[in-house]
Amino acid sequence: MKSPSHQFWILLSCLLLMSGCAAPKPILYPNAHFRQVGESVAEQDIEDCSAMAKEAGATPSQGKSGQVAGSTTAGGAIGSAAGAVGGAVVGRPGRGAMVGAASGATGGLLRGLFRKSPPSQAFKQFVNRCLQERGYEPMGWE
Repeated sequence: MKSPSHQFWILLSCLLLMSGCAAPKPILYPNAHFRQVGESVAEQDIEDCSAMAKEAGATPSQGKSGQVAGSTTAGGAIGSAAGAVGGAVVGRPGRGAMVGAASGATGGLLRGLFRKSPPSQAFKQFVNRCLQERGYEPMGWE
């Protein structure tokens, strides 16, 4: 059986790999301009507009501190409840709740740290307007 610290490092590595996923980007309607320039040019225009938004001071993501704190608190509460139930089965609900709370809070913290933050409203509006001025029709973000 693998040690708990070994399992922790495997979990952390998986979370780090998942955090490298692409950031949200605009969805473009395939209008005449989009069909004329093609997907690769459209992707480059999205990158250019995003860079311009950053240079203008629009932040590409919302603050994470509240998101991380909420995720940590929720993880601790869920872990505590689950640990108490598991501990009650073996006659140690207090210890189970304590271990569950610590495990849940750690999981919640890591989940909050590595979750993608949605782009700020100012950033999305800037990029959308830039793309519209180039002839695209942004339909939303994913």
